[in-house]
Amino acid sequence: MDVAEWLRGLGLEQYAQLFRDNDIDGEILCGMTAEDLKELGIGSFGHRRRLLNAITALGGEPPTRDVAQSATSVTSAPTSPPPIDAERRQLTVMFCDLVGSTALSTRLDPEDLREVIAAYHRAVVDVVRSFDGFVAKYMGDGVLIYFGYPQAHEDDAERAIRAGLGVIDAVARLDVKSVRLEARAGIATGLVVVGDLIGEGSSQEQSVVGETPNLAARLQSLAEPNAVVISASTRRLVGDLFECSDLGTVEVKGIDVPVPAWQVLRPSIVESRFEALRGSALTPLVGRDDEIDLLLRRWARAKAGDGQVVLVSGEPGIGKSRITAALVERLHGEPHIRLRYFCSPYRQDSALFPFIDQLGRAAGFARDDCLWPSWRSSNPYWPSPTRRRRMLRSSRICCRCRFRSTGHYRTSILNRKNSKHSRRCCANSKVCRASSRS
Repeated sequence: MDVAEWLRGLGLEQYAQLFRDNDIDGEILCGMTAEDLKELGIGSFGHRRRLLNAITALGGEPPTRDVAQSATSVTSAPTSPPPIDAERRQLTVMFCDLVGSTALSTRLDPEDLREVIAAYHRAVVDVVRSFDGFVAKYMGDGVLIYFGYPQAHEDDAERAIRAGLGVIDAVARLDVKSVRLEARAGIATGLVVVGDLIGEGSSQEQSVVGETPNLAARLQSLAEPNAVVISASTRRLVGDLFECSDLGTVEVKGIDVPVPAWQVLRPSIVESRFEALRGSALTPLVGRDDEIDLLLRRWARAKAGDGQVVLVSGEPGIGKSRITAALVERLHGEPHIRLRYFCSPYRQDSALFPFIDQLGRAAGFARDDCLWPSWRSSNPYWPSPTRRRRMLRSSRICCRCRFRSTGHYRTSILNRKNSKHSRRCCANSKVCRASSRS
């Protein structure tokens, strides 16, 4: 039995290499249990359930479409596909749309329009997959995306918003057929029933039932080009992680009462994700007196000159950040220096991100700070744009140097009358180096 083909028939071909690496053939497959699948590393409950249903449905026969068709041709009783259990779960749904696609269809040749739509779809998929989203359906220039199914995360709402902002940026940077593209997205979070397979063949899809996908689609239609609009439930889940503009209550087709909506502007500059999500008003800490006493004893020993290191570890959501916040409250009246470093699941490719972020906060850098223009405008010895262009034209060599100090350039200007100068200028880095010769 071809296990890879069997998995492909179930739509789970991503596990083919995993089964191959563990030497699982048809005989072993028929005796596998839920614990075996979990030990194998299949973390999705829905995928494990689908595999178990498929294994028990036909006994030792793999339930691929080809086998089902051949069985139908031999026997009079048709072979039905294995049942797949739908799940009730909280889901964040994003509906993304290409702005002005109807106008593009009248301006472009169908083949050119196909290339534009294909490039748009690729850009959306690349961004969504980087945030572990699931592309559920393509509807022309619209894309329906799930966050929280089949793989759930504790920050699915945040992932959806970051993906929406990333999609808008990626689509705006596309250069296809000299057409400027714009996208917009609507995001909503709520309870749904997801997992039912509907349709046949290439039109088969996993449906989602509930108000949430309809609300996401309506919010998308209200969004301006290059904008992300979110629902109240999504806004509540992300707290102050993003800067948002309140759009008030808006009339939505199909919903009787107006619904509140927000437009996401950008990720906010927050020092602590815990504080951004929970706010300044924290609930009382209960049942952690022993842990707090231990930390206070270690603090007392550190004040006495005996350095201490304490590692607080535990399962996600158990209260590690809350204990740390309680310790900070206890030490509020005592002199101390607090250095805080935060990792981020979205910065896994930057090992030094916590240090870079902390240094930026310590230096007081703001989002829109620019190091060079403000310094140049207040420095009388920095050459004017006209002067820099003249120096560049007269220079035989353009060097990629680094400006060493303001005093170096000032000294060469003051000594210009009594010495010969050779200047080399790099226009790209806006840096000048002057050296004098007797």
